Amino acid sequence: MIRVVIVDDQELVRAGFELILEAPEDIEVVGIAADGAEGLQIIRDTCPDVVLMDIRMPGMDGLEATRRIGQSLAPQPHVLILTTFDTDEHVYSALHAGAAGFLLKTTSPDRLIDAIRLIAAGESLLAPSVTRRLIEAFVQRPSGAPGRDGLLAGLTARELDVLGLLGRGLSNQQIAEALVVSTSTVKTHVNRLFAKLGTRDRVGAVILAYETGLVRPGDQAPTAI
Repeated sequence: MIRVVIVDDQELVRAGFELILEAPEDIEVVGIAADGAEGLQIIRDTCPDVVLMDIRMPGMDGLEATRRIGQSLAPQPHVLILTTFDTDEHVYSALHAGAAGFLLKTTSPDRLIDAIRLIAAGESLLAPSVTRRLIEAFVQRPSGAPGRDGLLAGLTARELDVLGLLGRGLSNQQIAEALVVSTSTVKTHVNRLFAKLGTRDRVGAVILAYETGLVRPGDQAPTAI
């Protein structure tokens, strides 16, 4: 059962999402909140798998609530940002805050349900090509950002290869082909990367690859390593 919390300041939107999520047998809404602060408390109380988070809310908005989830909650739920604002700036801000995906409120009920299942399984909702475009457009390597470059020091040469390919937007299958290994081996490397880097998903790893300078805008993925 996938446990879901809905955080949105519009009552009709909350009710609509709750109604949609009553249908699938593998999804259960365990809490509803009208702003980020209330959402954080409900999330602490219910320990959901997925949080549907609006961006623009009075008081604590969805971006700040998502940041606090990443900073203070364990285990951390996967955050799916839902908004009416289809701009790259909002997408990147949501991803950098720790969200695992981004979806417009105008999406179909079936797409919403599929997105929740995908996020709950630990995947990121954005396609690799979209993630890469956003990162290239908005990430600038911070000068002297403490602790970021140091994270790479603990990686093996092969893990650096995998992280570099993740940053270039490759899927596990494409990484396996580039490294001439099995997809199961790639999955093992990816999971170890997440543990060492302290990131929950591919999006966080991609952002770190750019911010540390391991991958730079315009880099092309090799066909084999």
